[in-house]
Parts: sequence; C-alpha cells; structure tokens
Amino acid sequence: MAPKNSPAPNAPYFTPVQSPPVGTAISSNPPILFTPLKIRDVTFQNRIWVAPMCMYSASNGHLTDFHLIHLSAFAYRGSSLTIIEATSVSPNGRITPEDSGLWQDSQIAPIRRVADFVHSQGQKLGIQLAHAGRKASTVAPWLADRGKSVVATKDVNGWPDDVVAPSAIVWGDGYVPPKEMTENDIKDIVDGFRDSAKRAVQAGVDVIEIHAAHGYLLCSFLSPISNRRTDKYGGSFENRIRMLLEVIQAVREAIPIGMPLLVRVSATEWMESQAPESWDVESTIRLAKLLPGLGVDLLDVSSGGNNPAQQIEMHTDFQTGIAGRIRTELFKSGIRDLLIGAVGMITEAEVAKSIVEAGKAVEVDQTIEIIDEQDAVAKADIVLVARQFLREPEWVLRVAHTLGVDVQWPNQYGRAKL
Repeated sequence: MAPKNSPAPNAPYFTPVQSPPVGTAISSNPPILFTPLKIRDVTFQNRIWVAPMCMYSASNGHLTDFHLIHLSAFAYRGSSLTIIEATSVSPNGRITPEDSGLWQDSQIAPIRRVADFVHSQGQKLGIQLAHAGRKASTVAPWLADRGKSVVATKDVNGWPDDVVAPSAIVWGDGYVPPKEMTENDIKDIVDGFRDSAKRAVQAGVDVIEIHAAHGYLLCSFLSPISNRRTDKYGGSFENRIRMLLEVIQAVREAIPIGMPLLVRVSATEWMESQAPESWDVESTIRLAKLLPGLGVDLLDVSSGGNNPAQQIEMHTDFQTGIAGRIRTELFKSGIRDLLIGAVGMITEAEVAKSIVEAGKAVEVDQTIEIIDEQDAVAKADIVLVARQFLREPEWVLRVAHTLGVDVQWPNQYGRAKL
C-alpha cells in the first residue's frame, strides 16, 4: 500500500499534516531557544514568537485576506506563536480607522479563519487586546511625514470628539486633546476587555495578551505624568495600576483556565531625567511581583511611547537588558512563576540564543525547568521579534541554520531546506 498524504486534523479543508510542527528541533541537544516551553495547557515548540505589529489594514475592525496571508506566513515557517496586532476592545480604542477590532461578534469569523489555518499547520495563534486611549483617531503612519502624526477627522472615519484618557492631557502634536474618563467610562472599557476576550476564545485563539505599553490607554494610567487623577484611579502607585489590574482580572475570568495570559508593558517611559516621578523599571518590578497572583503567565517587556519628550538610551541591549533586570529581581524575591519575554532589536541568531540561555537548566517532560539560581542571569524565557519577521518571514528557519540546529521545515518546502 502506498503511503498516504494525511490531512491535518480538524482543519476545515484539506492541507497536509505538519508533524512535528515546523520549527521543532529534530537534532539532539538543541540550545534552549529551540526547546519546547509549556505554559498552562499550551506547548510551544521553540522560544521564538512573532510580536504583534499594527498593519492599519482592517475593514471596520474586521481582519481581511491580507491578515490571513500576513500572519500565516510567519506561522507556517516555524514561529511557535504568532500574535495578532493590537486589537481594539471598542471603536474609539483604535489607533487608526483601519485598526483590528473585537468589539462586536461579526469580527470573530475573520479571526477564526486565521486561527483555523494556523492550527492546521500545528502552530499557535495569539491576540493582543488593546485600547489606544489618547493616541487614538490618527491616520495610518505612511500617510504622515516620518515620525509625525496626523489626526483622523470625521471625513476619513475618525472620531476626534471621542478620544479618551485618564486625564485631559494631549500626547503631543498631531494628536487629539482627550477627554478625561469618568469612572463609568473606565468600567465600560474593563467590560470591553472582558467581552473581547470572550470573543477571542470563540475565535479559537490560543493566547491572550493585554496591551499596557507604548502610551496607549492602560499604559497612560500607570504613569503619574499622564495620569493626574485625584480619584481611586490616580495618585498613588496602587491607584494608578488599578485599571490594569481590573482588566487583568476581567480577562482572566473570561478565558479558560488552561489559556496563557500575557501582559505587555513599557518597563520605563524613559523620562527619569526630566520628571521627578515617572513610570520606571522599579515601578515595573513592583507591578511584576503582583502579576502571578492575578493569573498572568508572562510579562512582555517593552518600553517608551508614553511621552514625546522621552530620552531613550538606544543600543542593542537597551530593552532586553531591562527584561533581564526584571527577571533577576523576580528570582531574588523567590518569584519564578512569571515568565519574561524580551523584545527590541533582536535581529541576529546568536543574540536571540543568548537572551534565553544562561546558568544551568534541565529538561523535564519536554520543558525546561531551572535548577540553579545562576539561571537568573538569563534575560528572558521567550524572545518576541517584530520587524525582522517583516524582512525575513522565514527567520526561525534561518536562525536554526545559523546555530546549526536541524529543525522541521514545511513538508512542501523540504526541497529547499538549508
């Protein structure tokens, strides 16, 4: 009997099964970068994830065939998790009129289409839930001068009269002066995160990420520079993190217990030299220590974006080094159940390898468990990569080749294997 070209299980159409999933190490003793990691009920075959990247190409919040092609290109080339771009939980939470959304049921099916294909390849799909806050109602970046912003007015489907923030403080030139949110507004947005998370589960995503970085709504609540409120959502550290914690609790309650929950933060707003108080790395460490108790599994460490006056100390380790500092401080406090993701200027194989590799570890049930305190010097457990995937959708395969790791390729592409 001839061998059978077996179909992928549970796929809504025929596509050959990919077993093991592309990007799985098939050589012995691979580096940690190419070892599996299990988070709750989800196992990732390597430590390389595609970070969420806004494409400004949705149709009234609905993903299109562009997104199917764009996201699938990374997934079937070996990324163990591909995260859908910042997806707004309400119409006024989009950055541009063409942002992805999940505030209504009709937006579920296009995401389900992407999820069905990604799953047919044996890969995992995530989604980043977000609200743009005071950075909402702008036009797509390629319609403005580089580094500038232009307000999306009503004639181009913008909503300049409905931009909200913790306080009525404009982000900068080219942005709408926002309205200060009432407590009812805050409750509505928390409910929006909850409802969008439920829709994401219906759409078949495997992982949820809450966006609390880059100056968007939840991030702007954290900083005393952008949050000047005098009620229970402003002032003290505990008050400024309150909305984020309420969102985390709402989302965690809305998703299955076995689904991983991630939170992305700007670990510093890079304003330490200009403001006596700002959101900084120490603030993030303080926040991070609270997250495991709320059911958060991984902290995705980014930075900046909350103030146009930020002064970023740009170098190759400018952000991944912060991730390492946070991870080390968590370990010193005995907290080992919050994983850390590193992102930013990760373009080379050896750099990605070094971020997750340090100290002594042992493989247990196909996952890596730490057995030596020295491992605290590893910067992160996962690397999240964005722009390099736009340059090289097959970056996982190229990294493996550079590191001398034999990994599974797509069956259909086997003749081209490096």
